[in-house]
Amino acid sequence: MAVTATPASQASDAAVGRPGIELRQVSKRYGSNVALRALDLEIRDGEFFCLLGPSGCGKTTTLNLIGGFVGPSEGTIWLSGRRIDNLPPHKRPVNTVFQSYALFPHMSVRGNVAFGLKMDHVKRPEAARRVDEALALVGLEEFGDRTPAQLSGGQQQRVAVARALVKRPAVLLLDEPLGALDLKLRQRLQVELSQIHREVGTTFVYVTHDQEEAMAMADRIAVMNLGVIEQLGTPLEIYRRPSSRFVADFIGDANFLDVDVDGDVATLTDGTRVPCQRTSRRGAATLMIRPEALGLTTDGGERTAVRGRVLKSSFLGTRVRVAVETAAAPAPLMISVRGEDPSAVPADEADVVVTWSADDAILLDAAGGDD
Repeated sequence: MAVTATPASQASDAAVGRPGIELRQVSKRYGSNVALRALDLEIRDGEFFCLLGPSGCGKTTTLNLIGGFVGPSEGTIWLSGRRIDNLPPHKRPVNTVFQSYALFPHMSVRGNVAFGLKMDHVKRPEAARRVDEALALVGLEEFGDRTPAQLSGGQQQRVAVARALVKRPAVLLLDEPLGALDLKLRQRLQVELSQIHREVGTTFVYVTHDQEEAMAMADRIAVMNLGVIEQLGTPLEIYRRPSSRFVADFIGDANFLDVDVDGDVATLTDGTRVPCQRTSRRGAATLMIRPEALGLTTDGGERTAVRGRVLKSSFLGTRVRVAVETAAAPAPLMISVRGEDPSAVPADEADVVVTWSADDAILLDAAGGDD
């Protein structure tokens, strides 16, 4: 059942795109350990924003700073033009959904969702109406009298979301809320969370280490590493035009080739000249190509790039993953081809030519920067 968000939670068209959350030169240290380094970040009103990166990159620290669970060592945090880093968590218009859900086991679903309203002394008729609305929003209208122990993991997660949204926060923080669920349930709940976000218009800030999860839900992604943002952009921008080798390697699969570049021609370590995007750069660089951008043939013609030998073909349903050994790279090139006709894929040990378009070959700095 779809429920239209109330004006208190629904972002107006004019508000979408405005800076909602701002971190200005925010750093966080724990003793000698620097968790966050002079971070400048703007999260727009009403967007689904993901903080993505490996363990220890600073993403959960950033979430905790916004929520008020820790304070910054330097810098300030603003929400809708109001400074909030000097406010305790309960005075910030922010709620959090944790991976553990943190539901009260002795309370019913309805009691869990109503708890925050009770603490805020909301009158019973108003609280009951808002609880009903929140349960309908997450599709649990018929489960109000059950206890958490009588629910599945996915249902408990939705109760946690309802409990957070019932207070109509300006920002909902989600700290890897799907991490404890199996793959198919995670994928289904990704869709449900995206639908809930569209319904309520609240700013969602979502922490995950799962790049597919971030790509599936986010309007924008901040890829973090060692306490800094490596790249900020839409999923398409980050995937198609990564700014560093770290981002290219962390988001999706990628092949990397060491090259010496001159204009629109790159020379591989074995002397093979291959196409790349035109650049003013000269000298050592790294060429990054996604597996689906590579083609396989026995005769490359004018687009000949690299000759090699098929090590292994793996049928994965809609795609076939082919590993090709070449003299141009220490690691096999990984190629993804359509799986409709697996018999068309060259057999293991076959000699092949790997081809690609210059537009799909992204030049990265040999040390990991961008072109």
